[in-house]
Amino acid sequence: MFDEQSFSLSPVNFFQISGNCQRLNAGNFPQLTARNVEKFFLPDTSVLCHEKRFADVALGWNEEGIECLINVKDPVSLIAYPDVTQGDSVELFIDTRDVKTSGFNTRFCHHFFFLPEPFEGMMAGEITRFRTEDTHELCDGNDLQVKAQVKKNGYILNIFIPAQCLNGYDPEQFNRIGFTYRINRYNGQPQHFSVVSSEYQLEQQPSLWSSLNLTK
Repeated sequence: MFDEQSFSLSPVNFFQISGNCQRLNAGNFPQLTARNVEKFFLPDTSVLCHEKRFADVALGWNEEGIECLINVKDPVSLIAYPDVTQGDSVELFIDTRDVKTSGFNTRFCHHFFFLPEPFEGMMAGEITRFRTEDTHELCDGNDLQVKAQVKKNGYILNIFIPAQCLNGYDPEQFNRIGFTYRINRYNGQPQHFSVVSSEYQLEQQPSLWSSLNLTK
């Protein structure tokens, strides 16, 4: 007998999301500002995910690392840790080699979290989990750069992940990354990019993350 509850019907599951990530000039952080952010915005996939969009996400790269801007149009209500999904937070998932043949995290995969407000002095970290010996040392959260603007009706996060925190990151040799995100909010459904976490364990399935070309 067909069981609708065990079968995922979100349209995003029937597509391989791909696109371009534009190059940023090397220089001071942040590079992504209101004046130049337009061409760096990632496409809106909320319809494919059957979700309500409440955040805009821009992404850029250069040889020094990857920068992200997240504009969340929902007020900050609660900061949670270590389970950041229980409060207001942003999670970024990056595979520096965009491996699509593995059903689990390789040494090139990374799972970062970022908070709009400090939790015991902490605003960012890496929480990648591995199933095999194919691992890498987790980065020091102090190396992740975060600037937050908290407003009455939302918040903006400027994030920079330096190359030293991205195992295998080498744009000259590998000009494509695997990428997705999950933006969490307290007492509300999250926003995703290419994998819906209620249907898949996105933290452990990099083959389902989007492919982004590092364009110049």
